[in-house]
Amino acid sequence: MLVAVTWAGAQVAGEPRPQLRIDSDLVLVPVSVVDQRGHPVTGLERENFRIFDDGVERTITSFSMEDEPVALGLILDISSSVSGLRRNEAETTRLFLKTAQPEDQYFLVVFASRTELAVPLTNGNEEVRYRVLTTKWGGATALYDGVILGLNELKKSKLHRKALLVISDGGENHSRYSQRELKRILEESDALIYTVGFASRESNFPFMKWMAEMSGGMAIPAQAEGMPDIAAKVALEVRNRYVLGFSAGDVAHDGKVHRLRVQLQGTPTLKASWRHSYRAPGR
Repeated sequence: MLVAVTWAGAQVAGEPRPQLRIDSDLVLVPVSVVDQRGHPVTGLERENFRIFDDGVERTITSFSMEDEPVALGLILDISSSVSGLRRNEAETTRLFLKTAQPEDQYFLVVFASRTELAVPLTNGNEEVRYRVLTTKWGGATALYDGVILGLNELKKSKLHRKALLVISDGGENHSRYSQRELKRILEESDALIYTVGFASRESNFPFMKWMAEMSGGMAIPAQAEGMPDIAAKVALEVRNRYVLGFSAGDVAHDGKVHRLRVQLQGTPTLKASWRHSYRAPGR
């Protein structure tokens, strides 16, 4: 994500909290770190990280790990191909929503032959829960359109942490947008994408994994874990992120895609994940 920042105090729940405003060029890179069992690791310092932009090491000028509110969009596949998994999808959604915090924001996108913003961005999630339970299922699968609609809705939130949770079998046969267009939009977005793949065909899961990893998120094949474990894992991942910032310097507005690499220092048993690229805006 290419942004610019100055810090200003903002009252949240009675306490001052820094806010980001646009003033100078900065690239912010969310990074998750897990141990050998896949559990999130907290307590690392700036010195434990190195970051490279197109192979050039950049100085980390900002570093944080805060449990801030999250703006999260649920992108739910309701097509005919997952009609037999309706109960599983709905239950995973219900369990995840139980992890909500008071200041979080939510919205719901459903997709089949057409894509619908079923619940616009709102505080709280009661309406989202209700719509998941009452939605009619069936039709073709416009997965790309559903994700893109979700990314556009996220832009309306002023919260710093933004994520999509995509629950689908990974099939696609009815979108107006192409995968190439989706890729470009992902490169320009600061949202993390988490995917839960109830795959009716194993060949569909690689796309779900590609989409998550490109954003710096995580992909979970649903058949590998029970639904409570899935919901808990995604909730932990969303809230336990380091954010590294560096100055983009002379490439801040070159309009090109830049490859990112994060390296951990002094922690050989830990594993980091991050978004692999970002697209700088043009001049």
